[in-house]
Amino acid sequence: MNGFPLTVPTGYEVGGWTVERPLGAGAFGSVYAARHTGGGRGDLPARAALKFLPTGTHTPRRLRHLRDLVDREVDLLRRMRSPRLIRLYETLTVDDPAHPELDGATVLVLEEAERPLQSLLSGAAPPSAGPALLVQICEGLHQLHTAGWVHGDLKPGNVLLMKDGSVRLGDFSTASELEGTHAYAAGFATPDCTPPELLWSEAGDRGTRIRPSADVWAFGVLAHTVLTGCSPLPGGTPTARRDAALRYARGEEELRLSPELPEVWREIVADCLSRSHEERAAHDATTVLRRVREAAAGRMPRRRRDGRRLVPLLAASLAGLTAAGLGLNALVDRPAGRNTAAGYERCAPGYVCFFSETGGRGEMCDWENDDPEWFDGDTVCEWAREEGPRSVFNNGAPDKNGFVHVSYFARKNLKDDLGCVPQGARRDLSIGLPIASHTWAKKCDEAATL
Repeated sequence: MNGFPLTVPTGYEVGGWTVERPLGAGAFGSVYAARHTGGGRGDLPARAALKFLPTGTHTPRRLRHLRDLVDREVDLLRRMRSPRLIRLYETLTVDDPAHPELDGATVLVLEEAERPLQSLLSGAAPPSAGPALLVQICEGLHQLHTAGWVHGDLKPGNVLLMKDGSVRLGDFSTASELEGTHAYAAGFATPDCTPPELLWSEAGDRGTRIRPSADVWAFGVLAHTVLTGCSPLPGGTPTARRDAALRYARGEEELRLSPELPEVWREIVADCLSRSHEERAAHDATTVLRRVREAAAGRMPRRRRDGRRLVPLLAASLAGLTAAGLGLNALVDRPAGRNTAAGYERCAPGYVCFFSETGGRGEMCDWENDDPEWFDGDTVCEWAREEGPRSVFNNGAPDKNGFVHVSYFARKNLKDDLGCVPQGARRDLSIGLPIASHTWAKKCDEAATL
């Protein structure tokens, strides 16, 4: 099969798995859909994706290199169980002298995806679910960086879409574990997603020195492509785009983002595509994730008020879209950048939201900060003056001091306690009084939460 490093026939069996059809291929591996037909561990799923890596042949030097790529991917996937990374179930070795092209190959048994993100980008228009997809991609990047790894080859082909609408990052053969501020990559990253400082870097004995800012650059390219359908760098070929990146990095050209890029995303993408590592380092995965979540909810970044409480967006997730049965398309209408989610899902991660009707329906007021004056403060909630909100969703995330719950009050300046909403709670309110102020708290009194 053209383009497949290893061709595996339909019906081929290995380790209790039967190959059904090809799914895709990379520089060194071939991926096939398979069903479990017996044997092996009892906790294996009925279906999986088998990634065949030809580590049983080749010259000794090439074999060592391929073995290193396999070891990188297996090491990462065995050590990490993150919801945005593809899951590894087991590893197998083909023992089949009758098929010398397969004999000795390593097989990674992976969670089966429905299709790669690349398949959504071939249409005439950008995918309407683009903003929500980017949130999950950035969550995966954040999970990797927090654990001390750099992906090294973030691109549409390595972003996998699952049947339930969620996203996984995949292909970690070039992933590298940080040693201080740097890691060492094998050097097979895709040029279109490689930052300028690495395009002509020399590889040492341990590979190319790489930093998390390289993934941030790749995310900027990916975000621009997902939201506009085109690369942020001009040129009809990878070589032309590479040359444009180098001219941009040298200051010979300015970055010209597509006019189709929604306004709420322009500054995020521009920061991810900063000319140098030094400029880009200020925009780490934690910072970018917070901003991406705000943009996906249709929000321009808010000017931060003075005060002790500002809820970070680090730990909240848009995965609740799928759990609520809304799907990714429910979140954002891409051309206008408008929040079109329904019910409680209108509440952005990191915020507390109060609604004029039960079940998260009706009008909504939302806050990221404390607000001791609902009707004259940061967010005016006029509709709540007479009867008050009928439901609430605390979609916040803890800050370093543990402020995560929300206490609400009948009077301004945080007086006359009415109740408390624990983190993650979605509930109807039957307090019978208008709410005039609220504050984020470290804990909720059990009686106050009823």
